[in-house]
Amino acid sequence: MSDNGGSAVSLLSYETLVHAVAGAMGSVTAMTVFFPLDTAKSRLQVDEMRKSNSTPVILAEIAKEEGLLSLYRGWLPVISSLCCSNFVYFYTFNTLKKLAASGPGKSRPGKDLLMGVVSGMVNVILTTPMWVVNTRLKLQGAKFRNEDLQQTQYKGIFDAFSQIVANEGVATLWNGTLPSLILVLNPAVQFMIYEAMKRKAGRGGKKISSAEIFLIGAIAKAIATTATFPLQTIQAILRFGQYKGDGKAGVIGSLTNIFSMLMDRIKRYGVLGLYKGLEAKLLQTVLTAALMFVVYENITTATFKVMGLNKKVKQ
Repeated sequence: MSDNGGSAVSLLSYETLVHAVAGAMGSVTAMTVFFPLDTAKSRLQVDEMRKSNSTPVILAEIAKEEGLLSLYRGWLPVISSLCCSNFVYFYTFNTLKKLAASGPGKSRPGKDLLMGVVSGMVNVILTTPMWVVNTRLKLQGAKFRNEDLQQTQYKGIFDAFSQIVANEGVATLWNGTLPSLILVLNPAVQFMIYEAMKRKAGRGGKKISSAEIFLIGAIAKAIATTATFPLQTIQAILRFGQYKGDGKAGVIGSLTNIFSMLMDRIKRYGVLGLYKGLEAKLLQTVLTAALMFVVYENITTATFKVMGLNKKVKQ
């Protein structure tokens, strides 16, 4: 078989599809369990007038003011976006991993980081419109402390898409793309650390337990999230669509806006203002990522066992 044929097989293999579906299912399961923590994080990032209390206090305030179900407001669009996003990411990452394993040399952290960056960029370009819409829907009906924030009136996912395109233009669906592209370092670093720790834990053919997978996933996500959190805050504000920039277009304008927003936040709240909501974000993403990896690994292991395929990868 030719090299081109081999590449096609790698791109369309059942193994890669299993990884993608397992990653999507794992992320949906984990996000559903810890969704209220994401609600608390979003409020703290976007609503600058809300005091940065502990996560349980924020959740109690939201439930008291808006009802218990408000903690799960926007669940469907978030889960839909997350499912698509993780399917794309895991499919791309494992396709690249399969191609790299067929070449010379062993798996290295540098290779994992590069594959993570490429997978993240593909993911951002394809799924940013869905994340813009779910950010709007998630915050719709919220009782903001900041009176400058305007309420939106969307009837659902498709209505939100049509209203945004009609009133703000198609380009608005890619709001926050630049910080999102920079933030591909978050999952890239996460997967690099996760793969390296998993390789180390599985040396000598040792079976890695679900508890070890949970811990490895948690550590990897905690490091990646803390390192990139200020940009995640800027990303959330831009996606919400109510930031008034300096009017400059293109990449330079986007970079200027990002820098201005970071500096403005430091000026108004100090350096710690860049990390407002970090506690809720760490609780949510670390626990979600850890549980997601446990579900993902168990689904892939069980599926490959049933299919009679070997899950072993090149070490």
